[in-house]
Amino acid sequence: MRCGPSRCSRPADIVDNRTTLDDSTASTQSRRTVLQGIVATCAAGIGLTSVASATDSYTHYEDQYENVVNVVDAGADNTGSESITPVLEDERADNTLFVFPEGRYFMDKQFRFTGFENVGFVGDNATLVPANYYDFDGPQYRLFRLGVSYRPGKRLRFEGFEVDQTASDTGIRTIETYISDRLEVRDVTIRGQHDSGTWGPGLFNITDPNGWGIVERFRAPDGGEWVDNTPMAGNRWRGPIGIEANQNRGTLEFRRCALGAFPNNGLYAAGGDGKIIVHGGYYNNSNGANVRVGGDNSEIRWPTVEIDDTRPEDKTQRGIRIENGREIEIYGAAVDISSPMPTSHAISVMNSCKSARIVNTRLQLEGPTVNHGIVISPDAGEVTIADTEITHETAGGYPLWIRNSDRSERVLAEYLTISGRAGDEGGFRDGIRCERDNCRFSHVEVTQHGRDGVDRNAIVNMAADLTVYRSKLRASQYPYIDIGSDALVRDSDLESSGGRHAVCLYPESHSPSFKKNRLVNGIRDLGATDVLTWENTY
Repeated sequence: MRCGPSRCSRPADIVDNRTTLDDSTASTQSRRTVLQGIVATCAAGIGLTSVASATDSYTHYEDQYENVVNVVDAGADNTGSESITPVLEDERADNTLFVFPEGRYFMDKQFRFTGFENVGFVGDNATLVPANYYDFDGPQYRLFRLGVSYRPGKRLRFEGFEVDQTASDTGIRTIETYISDRLEVRDVTIRGQHDSGTWGPGLFNITDPNGWGIVERFRAPDGGEWVDNTPMAGNRWRGPIGIEANQNRGTLEFRRCALGAFPNNGLYAAGGDGKIIVHGGYYNNSNGANVRVGGDNSEIRWPTVEIDDTRPEDKTQRGIRIENGREIEIYGAAVDISSPMPTSHAISVMNSCKSARIVNTRLQLEGPTVNHGIVISPDAGEVTIADTEITHETAGGYPLWIRNSDRSERVLAEYLTISGRAGDEGGFRDGIRCERDNCRFSHVEVTQHGRDGVDRNAIVNMAADLTVYRSKLRASQYPYIDIGSDALVRDSDLESSGGRHAVCLYPESHSPSFKKNRLVNGIRDLGATDVLTWENTY
């Protein structure tokens, strides 16, 4: 049985949206969005009021290491008064599990460990407290540097920490890893805005194509400050990235992570040639893109992306951006854009994306500015959109924009529903704007009635070899406009709510065919050539 987006539910284990964050996001919970059902489901789930305790888990890990070091017993201060980095350096040894009992652990210097075989760090209600930017000793970039690209670690575990960055100028990268075989990072929560201008909270890479890693429940809900508002003003571009994984060569999964507004992408994992998996999670208001993924066979499954606020510096708050790979899939995503300021596309399929699928996904766009839904760039390869809903209520824009291209790979949309009342600002008045050859729309339902009497069209075709099959097109102006060649509209239902013709053919239209359709008020032919009609009703 086909399961469309309005009938499928999210997996029960996905507890990942804004109701699981702290009080800083609570004010948005009452908004009417496509996410309401998800909010209700997740409200009963776990929150971020505390980091998961390692009490039950670290003893289970002990037999995986030759040494177990209780850092307090080793001399580390757990009151937050003295730096623990010297103790970690004294105890640094391979095949060691470092256990952090309950307490606060002050760090004013990076702890660096590379080339190891097997190391773990686990916290039992443990909080890391970084020094501020001015008092940090040495490179002011990281708390933990575990492996480097030219000398990675082999196996790493890091879990069960809260990071207190609520004091001014204490934003710093919590953890940076280069691991060849197995990476496990879980239950890390950063409290406070990343406001020092240094590198963002986490960087993770698998260096071997056969390696595997998971980053689960890594959360920085308070986001990061733009660099010009930090001690690093003038020294960097934009500011921190939330989570970075741009040299990944293996398989790396991000599960139920959460990121607030960062100035230079939220989750940025597009630069490597490995496989990225994004499973669930909540991504909110980042500049650049909230979720940016590349790599062959990468997957973005069930994330929630919300853009409801724009800072003065923010320019391109894309929801999801895919690039640099083939067979990239977006499945079950929910993207809600409601910021009153200009943002950017809900989903961008970039030129370097060789092939992609967007399935069972829901987009809701609203607000007083022009915005587009799914935008397929000119040099992108084959794209399939299936079982997807787009509600588009902005001042203008295209819910689906297939941009002008010389490529011939097919763009297929089936069981796509487009609705909402948009305006006419900027002249972007079409539900689907098709500027590329060899597109097929099957079982598509497009309703474009327009806001406040605005004229909008359902589909405008400007290319060759378009097929529209078993679709329902409604618009306040024309359900279908053709300025291309060799288009076929078959077994479809077209009606203008404004009393216009069902079809408008411009002089540039060549050899369009209309077979077995319901065309209310018929066809307006402005000079098209070789028009074929067969068994239509009017």
